[in-house]
Amino acid sequence: MIVKTLPPSSRPIQEDSRKGTNRRGELDVIDIVPEYGTPSLIVRSPRLLAAQEARTAAQPETLYDPVGIATHYQNKRVQVLRRIFAVLGPTLSFVFGLWSDSKRGIVVKNDRRRATQLRVLLTQLGPAYIKIGQALSTRPDLVPPVYLEELTKLQDQLPPFPNEIAYQFIKEELGAPPEEVYAELSAQPIAAASLGQVYKGKLKTGEEVAVKVQRPDLREGITIDLYILRNLAAWVQKKVKRVRSDLVGILDELGDRIFEEMDYIHEGENAERFFELYGHIKDIYVPKIYWEYTNRRVLTMEWINGTKLTQTEEISAQGIDARYLIEVGVQCSLRQLLEHGFFHADPHPGNLLATTDGKLAYLDFGMMSEIKPPQRYGLIEAIVHVVNRDFEGLAKDYVKLDFLSPETDLTPIIPAFARVFADAQGASVAELNIKSITDELSALMYEYPFRVPPYYALIIRSLVTLEGIAIYIDPNFKVLSEAYPYVSKRLLTDPAPQLRASLQDLLFKEGRFRWNRLENLLKNARNSQDYDFNLVLNQGIEFLSSERGAFIRDKLVDESVNGLDALGKNVLHNFTYLLRERVGLTAVNETPAATVEQQQTLEHIKRILGILQETRGFDPIKLAPQIAQLLVNSDVQRLGQQIVNRFTQKAVARLIRQLLAS
Repeated sequence: MIVKTLPPSSRPIQEDSRKGTNRRGELDVIDIVPEYGTPSLIVRSPRLLAAQEARTAAQPETLYDPVGIATHYQNKRVQVLRRIFAVLGPTLSFVFGLWSDSKRGIVVKNDRRRATQLRVLLTQLGPAYIKIGQALSTRPDLVPPVYLEELTKLQDQLPPFPNEIAYQFIKEELGAPPEEVYAELSAQPIAAASLGQVYKGKLKTGEEVAVKVQRPDLREGITIDLYILRNLAAWVQKKVKRVRSDLVGILDELGDRIFEEMDYIHEGENAERFFELYGHIKDIYVPKIYWEYTNRRVLTMEWINGTKLTQTEEISAQGIDARYLIEVGVQCSLRQLLEHGFFHADPHPGNLLATTDGKLAYLDFGMMSEIKPPQRYGLIEAIVHVVNRDFEGLAKDYVKLDFLSPETDLTPIIPAFARVFADAQGASVAELNIKSITDELSALMYEYPFRVPPYYALIIRSLVTLEGIAIYIDPNFKVLSEAYPYVSKRLLTDPAPQLRASLQDLLFKEGRFRWNRLENLLKNARNSQDYDFNLVLNQGIEFLSSERGAFIRDKLVDESVNGLDALGKNVLHNFTYLLRERVGLTAVNETPAATVEQQQTLEHIKRILGILQETRGFDPIKLAPQIAQLLVNSDVQRLGQQIVNRFTQKAVARLIRQLLAS
């Protein structure tokens, strides 16, 4: 049995006295639910509930409220000015030092002393600036190695705060001192990050856990920085006409995420939702939350024995392939961004571990975000239009995704897209990455009336951070290349009307079917983990037989008839050739073979059959009963009837032409 508790927001209220608090105030069973595929007991802690009620009564609002924050600081100008000067002073001093060094001939990018100063500066400026440093620490393509090494320490090697404060928070949040709550707790924190520090502990029931405790005075430090940065963003947005993006909206999006990150109950709920959506993916591991030992400022979760993905030598020594785990992470990120829309917005190396059994473990679910379905489908459509080199369609995608207003004149933007993506597609393998394309698009957005919607900033942060880790492990790793099999699978199997329209755009040009595109889709899709022969066969037939698939069905039937016609012509040509040349029946006219175009169609069909044979799930032994089942399927029968009718019409028409000609 696994003991589990419900988060406070979803715990049921039990009135049955048999399931109430016992006389010792211990945890009591209230229900049974499945957990990780194993029967488990849900329990609740009277001690925790009492502590939570007391904390809720005394605690300020946990949601980000920019209007409330502005009202709070309007009458505290001295405090705000003091903070501005506290940030500007050391920042300008550091910048002046870099300038001075460069004038004296010092190679700044190799100066460890300056790299250490930058890390210390960001640490002193507080959590908002630490997060900037964490983002930079994942970009070896942007940051020199010496600085990268120092900034990496911002992920989990920040100065800790005193144990006494942490123990007091545990007592306030969980209703008892640490020695009564945990069987063991490390004497010092084993990691310290921007918002909290982590201790290794053990529960009374024997499970090893990570205990995260929030930093003191965190809310005050975060809110004043957000207030200053928000006012600065509003001023820039108003005064600098070249800036068309919603800077205030982007900052508010970041503020929402940071405030959610400061609420550990919310983080625990995020972890459980993440497990429900992505825990089934092969080699993905999500740690368990212990709700009876979790509250607003204290989080207790399963301890993960693992190694950071960027510690490649240590991972290799364990016989684990770090590059494979990055591939797993990319596939998981694609499902987060394009399938369910609930994504991890802060996947830096401190939050991604290679477990001892070779799985990729996600940690720290404080900074999560969501993408709405129209945006998810819009992103997939944009990828299809890039592959299809349909830049007019791509420009319309940017309107759907809120980068361009509906009244924007797209005429000059379409050729600009063609230039950007022509350069990207012509780039070398090592250069074709998200960062290079993002840089090109940034220049384009500066020139034309683009605006960056708030949701986009966190998507780019997530992808660019993940790509930074990938490049660190393998400089030639291409996230976009790894992504296309998943996109191909979605196009072939997702019934959403938007993606069916994209599939149609991809497969047809000016009414002509493009077999090579179908070949590429099938080749790429078979590399996707959850794609198999039966899946594409069943869903393909369902779609083709539906009203939504009418256009593709009609064109595909025409192409199939052409293929059968070509096959028939070749057979008849070979037969009449044998009669004339081998048997000597010169009275028999030699029938012409299939045209070059028809022959090409036949070759495409042969190659596609070969691809399907190599697809996961294809089994010749099971194929006969599958075909038998398909033959009695009414949808398949209708398709077969259409093909037979078209083929018969074509054969009769050819016969009539030949009779008239003779």
